[in-house]
Amino acid sequence: MKTVINTLASFLLIMGIFAIAGSANDCDGHCMETANTLPEMLMIVFIGFSMVVTGGLILLKNGQGE
Repeated sequence: MKTVINTLASFLLIMGIFAIAGSANDCDGHCMETANTLPEMLMIVFIGFSMVVTGGLILLKNGQGE
């Protein structure tokens, strides 16, 4: 069961980093009509940061039992 929890927490952590990295959703100014607005970008960054913190805390807490 610990392996499943660690796998899910790692998935949360990695997907959170991907969400933060891709939060702007732009392509160097060539398609600005599809880029995210500032509030949308901040919302994605907050969700990604929450995923990173949650995954990290789960991994930290799950590793303390050893």
